[in-house]
Amino acid sequence: MREELFIAEKGKGAYLNGKALKVSSTQNLNHSLLCTGFPYDVRDDINGNLINFRSFLLKAQAVRRDGSAALDLCHTAAGRFDGFWEQKLFPWDVAAGSLLVIEAGGKLTNFKGENFSIYTKEIVASNGIIHHQMIETLSG
Repeated sequence: MREELFIAEKGKGAYLNGKALKVSSTQNLNHSLLCTGFPYDVRDDINGNLINFRSFLLKAQAVRRDGSAALDLCHTAAGRFDGFWEQKLFPWDVAAGSLLVIEAGGKLTNFKGENFSIYTKEIVASNGIIHHQMIETLSG
C-alpha cells in the first residue's frame, strides 16, 4: 500500500527500500511517540493492556494504535516510533519485526526487562535510550 519493503538479515543491518534503517534518538519518554496494540480478547480482559495504555498516555508525548505488531516493529526500526509494547502475541507477529529493530540499533525485552524471545507473549521494543523508562512504566 505504501510501496515499502523492509528487509533485515542478522548481522547485516535493516533496510527500507534499500536505505539503512536507524532507530530514533529520542532521549526521554516524555517526548516519545509510542505505539501498541490490543489482543483479540480485549473485551474479556478489560484491565489487560488498558492499564498500560493509560500509564503511557500520561508519561509519553503520544501513543498510537495501528493494528499490526509487525508494522509497529518496522516503524520503530525506522525511527517513526520511539517505542512499542504489546502482549498476547505469537511468533508470527514479532519474528521479522524484532530482527528489524535489533539490526536498526534498537532494544527488545519482555515487560520485566528480561531477554526477548519470539515465544514470549509480550514485547517491549525501543530505540534503546528510553527502554528503561518504558520498563519502569510497565512495572507501575
